[in-house]
Amino acid sequence: MNILRIIKKYFSDATIIMELELRKIRHDQTQIWVRVVQPALWLVIYGTTMSKISAMNSFIPKNLTYLQFMTPGVLAQSALFVAIFFGINVVWERDLGLLNKLLSTPASRSSIILGKALSAGVRGIIQAIAVIILALILQVHIIMNPLSILGVFFMIVLLSMCFASLSMSLASIFKTRERMMGIGQVITMPLFFASSAIYPLAMMPSWIRPIAIINPLTYVIDGMRDLLTTGNLSSLPLDFLVIIFATILFLVLASRGLRTMVS
Repeated sequence: MNILRIIKKYFSDATIIMELELRKIRHDQTQIWVRVVQPALWLVIYGTTMSKISAMNSFIPKNLTYLQFMTPGVLAQSALFVAIFFGINVVWERDLGLLNKLLSTPASRSSIILGKALSAGVRGIIQAIAVIILALILQVHIIMNPLSILGVFFMIVLLSMCFASLSMSLASIFKTRERMMGIGQVITMPLFFASSAIYPLAMMPSWIRPIAIINPLTYVIDGMRDLLTTGNLSSLPLDFLVIIFATILFLVLASRGLRTMVS
């Protein structure tokens, strides 16, 4: 019973932290709408343009259009771009003294990190809904099976938690908002382009492919692509295993680094 009580308190603390983080969206919803602009540009401008290039279409599966192929990549990108700058919020909270107050509560460091990561997952779902609606407006044929959509949302939550935790773990190393802004920009685009987001692995130079293979973003995108477009779920268990492992790893690293933020 004591173990169950500890587990219940742990997740209760994480839920409270998540709710506190989500209140920021309620008070300032413009950050949600502004972040929809970038994926819209990728789909409307880049996607429709590249779909006209025959060389691009020759590399993607013949039963898919390029916009179908690209939509899961844009979904992942929209969540990634929100999550990867989460470390800046932690630095900002430390500068305001809020982080010290959080650490002085009975909540454990890992429950604080988990709560913040879960809030990134909720934000990621909001972004994903906007991208899916936009794809439907552009008449991109996607599988709207409820189980497939739930699977995609689960992938988005894990992706957001993974890279929000990565960002928070980096915040314990770089410790200033300026450095974190620079680091976020440095790692975001390589993560995005060294994945299967906007082109198949077969199109990549041979020296980039090994990076793409160890990039968790590749597995998230491949999993969402199978759920939304191809319907071939044979590799889905591997995709989930990779992103779950990466998420747990970065949650642990961020929890270990949180204490050093205020030292």
